[in-house]
Amino acid sequence: MKFRAYGESPEDLLNHCALALSHLFSRGKKIAASTRKEFTVTGEDYESLLYNFLDELIYLFDTKQFVVSKTEVTIQRGDDYSLNVVAYGDNTSKYKDLDAVKAPTYAEMHFKKNEEDLWEAQVVMDV
Repeated sequence: MKFRAYGESPEDLLNHCALALSHLFSRGKKIAASTRKEFTVTGEDYESLLYNFLDELIYLFDTKQFVVSKTEVTIQRGDDYSLNVVAYGDNTSKYKDLDAVKAPTYAEMHFKKNEEDLWEAQVVMDV
């Protein structure tokens, strides 16, 4: 599955990427934001940060039965990029027919500012 997301800032774009992943998990059904999880991921650039962010959300789905509904992210830039994430979602047992997503891929991935002055990401997910 491939998706493209847009945002006013890199943080906004990452939040929209989490929404796209939620849509893939739930087949477009609304997921409640009844549970909160916090985590941090790092990367050497925006693409690796995006990859690691999506990978962590998939990890939470697979191991903690947590399906994401929305996120609030903050990027800190230093030698590497660090992403502080507050994720809201719900227990997977409350939903029928959730789809599994194996992993994000770097195939065709981009994370850039486009001609309309919006941040844009494209991701291919292995399902």
